[in-house]
Amino acid sequence: MEGAAVRAVQQIVDGLATGSIYGALALALVLAHRATGVVNFAQGQMAVVSTFVAWSLTRGGLGVIVAVAGAIAFSLVFGAAVERLVMRRFERETPLIAVVATVGLLLLLNGLSSLIWGYDLKAFPPVFSGGTLRAGGAAVSVTALGTFLVLVAVVLVLYVLMMRTRLGLALRAVADNPDSSALSGLPVGNLLMVGWGLAAGLGAIAGCLVAPKLYLDPNMLAGVLVYALAAAVLGGFDSPLGAVVAAWIIGVSENLAATYIDLIGNDLRISVPLLLTVLVLLLRPQGLFGRREVVRV
Repeated sequence: MEGAAVRAVQQIVDGLATGSIYGALALALVLAHRATGVVNFAQGQMAVVSTFVAWSLTRGGLGVIVAVAGAIAFSLVFGAAVERLVMRRFERETPLIAVVATVGLLLLLNGLSSLIWGYDLKAFPPVFSGGTLRAGGAAVSVTALGTFLVLVAVVLVLYVLMMRTRLGLALRAVADNPDSSALSGLPVGNLLMVGWGLAAGLGAIAGCLVAPKLYLDPNMLAGVLVYALAAAVLGGFDSPLGAVVAAWIIGVSENLAATYIDLIGNDLRISVPLLLTVLVLLLRPQGLFGRREVVRV
């Protein structure tokens, strides 16, 4: 391949790898929204806490895979407890109040994780070990490839869960209309608790995949959350596949823009997802893959 073509392909490969990081957290946001109807701004910080738990388990002598599994198990209980002890108090309030509560939860968890584990950067062992693979002149790390494949697998599992199981149907029904679901005999409170637990478990996966690349500290996912929210909006908050595809679009587009548009460069690359989000909100508010809501009057 010619040098310019190799450079372009490398930027696309790197963008897909970066987009996979954004997509992992975007998936957790979409799952939380589909299962509970709430945009959880504390999702990233909950993932950070779960990642700290995994790091603590590795320091205790456990292998990284076992530690990640332990963190996922912890996060399932942690997410359910957050819904039962915190968010349930705002169940009958307007959605805006619930969103503000998640912002408060973000600040609380940030302070607690700083108090327990400190602000110093911690090296998190990679979940996927190996070097770099080369194809056609472009290079991709085994870690990036593993993250990409895990993300695809999670999307497939979520699709089956939400669209092909009774639990997924019940979760979507409760998120869309909790009052009607309660009248139909569904255990709304328990289903909301399950939804928060599942979203927290997915967030733990995202945090453990991201930590080896970013280093672990209480603010590790603060920047990633901006991109994840942009991906969720761009793809549609009711579409897990859309969030992941949008995250890949964001990763590739910001890489290409930073490389080939001198005005943007590396300093203004964050403007790319923000501009894409604004454009989509103007032209297609439900997102690229989202469903348009029809309201009968």
